[in-house]
Amino acid sequence: MPAVILWGATGQAKVVRPILECAGFNVTRVFDNARVPSPFPDVPMGGGRKEFLLWRETNSVCRFAVCIRGPKRNPDRLTIYQELLDVGLEPVTAVHPRAWVSDTASIGLGSQILAMAAVCAHASMGTACIVNTNATVDHDCHLGEGVHIMPGATVAGEVVIEAFATIGSNATILPRLRIGRGAIVGAGAVATRDVPADTIVVGCPARLHRKETDIHERLDEDIAHGERIANLPRTIK
Repeated sequence: MPAVILWGATGQAKVVRPILECAGFNVTRVFDNARVPSPFPDVPMGGGRKEFLLWRETNSVCRFAVCIRGPKRNPDRLTIYQELLDVGLEPVTAVHPRAWVSDTASIGLGSQILAMAAVCAHASMGTACIVNTNATVDHDCHLGEGVHIMPGATVAGEVVIEAFATIGSNATILPRLRIGRGAIVGAGAVATRDVPADTIVVGCPARLHRKETDIHERLDEDIAHGERIANLPRTIK
């Protein structure tokens, strides 16, 4: 079985590991910048970047999955993805066997599509996106780099979601809307109009809650990382 490492000792690691194992991979180590225990009793825990680089010198593992999620962490997921790519590791795209992905959909490298999720006809997504449990991305949608669709969310047809945006659990995005870069649509919200970049909207219909420039102050730097990865080939499911 080909070996793979996970970056991020989180709940996301717990749901991604069985997906990778179903695809024939063997998770051999977990790394995280935080000093936390391994989420798995049978998988050793590594430290941050320095410890990873030392470990890399004597190990031949060449595949990885970044298991970081949350509205404030989407840029971090892309940054770590790029750093692992830069040292020669290959990203693994994780699609749960009980997810449904159209033959005409384009799935970005390093993305994760969890159980009971649906990615419909002619939808496309950028690098390192997450479509979480029971979420739906309908036909002709486009997700930018590092987008996170949380559990149970519904994204209707022809929606554009720009880089690093988050759609909260059980939220609904109506057809042909645009969700701006780094925006957050709150849990259970119903977006009936475009959402500007770097804002949080909540409620039904969704209304401005606040501007989040402090959370996304690193987006310009991380967008540059995203542009570096944007030209990578994508796997077609």
